[in-house]
Amino acid sequence: MGLGNLSGGELLLLLVIALLAFGARRLPDATKAVGKGLREFKRALNETRDAVERPDETPPDPPRRLLE
Repeated sequence: MGLGNLSGGELLLLLVIALLAFGARRLPDATKAVGKGLREFKRALNETRDAVERPDETPPDPPRRLLE
């Protein structure tokens, strides 16, 4: 995954804006949260793609109620 068409100056500007917005102490926590969110999104995207590409698998039966 690339950074698109961002140059070094643009990346530096984004870093300065992030430092101003979050502060030096909270920036590592903010980047961890963004990374975790991206991982979760990627995992969900892969699961959805797998479900679409392999429709021959039958879904599991829904759980049965114990008392009916």
